[in-house]
Amino acid sequence: MSQTLPSGSLSGKTALVTGSSRGIGADTVRYFAEAGANVVINFRNKAPRAEKLAAELRELGVEALVVGADLTDPASVQAMFDEVERTFGGLDVLVLNASGGMESGMAEDYALKLNRDAQVNVLETALPLLREGSRVVFVTSHQAHFIRTTPTMPEYEPVALSKRAGEDALRERIPALEERGIGFTVVSGDMIEGTITATLLERANPGAIAARREDAGKLYNVAEFAAEVARAALDPVPADHTRLVGDTDSFGGE
Repeated sequence: MSQTLPSGSLSGKTALVTGSSRGIGADTVRYFAEAGANVVINFRNKAPRAEKLAAELRELGVEALVVGADLTDPASVQAMFDEVERTFGGLDVLVLNASGGMESGMAEDYALKLNRDAQVNVLETALPLLREGSRVVFVTSHQAHFIRTTPTMPEYEPVALSKRAGEDALRERIPALEERGIGFTVVSGDMIEGTITATLLERANPGAIAARREDAGKLYNVAEFAAEVARAALDPVPADHTRLVGDTDSFGGE
């Protein structure tokens, strides 16, 4: 994976990425560490994988804290940020990357709990730690971002609706964040090759990835999309607080 942020551009800063033991979250946290940030790797149930990543990142000369937390459990989230405060004193980048809802055996309201309620609670709990000039980045998909105007696959619709509800709830907090000098950007990506969501969609709807690739001309892979997420933490906040990654021609306006 190549360097995506200027070397040293995050020296002395601390970045937390939810759901960062694997996939887009892991690559995003790696980019931050390569740019000199101390990082917090959050996982739900894959501690060994998170610890392995932390060991790799410490070799870059940064501190890496590994914290397990169930984001749908407010007490667990509070404990995570208490540990961040004890270790680093504050936070400069918060990437809300963790999401879900296609897992089997979950309660009917799980997608909404994780993709809306938990996102808002994570932000609210992090607020006292977020320094002036810090950034919050919310990671979503075009299928969710544009769900009001562009239908998605039935298998993904409950997740898409819940992620859009989470995005809306977070956007309502932009004025309060701006008052505290905190920037907020939504990063929305097309279907990403190699993600768990894409794999599950392909399983439920064989040929879905190939069809979308043909429509879009290109699909980003995990590392490429993670680079866009990482850049959103440093680049100027767009006027509409939205960074669109990948083709949007197939999607109607919001």
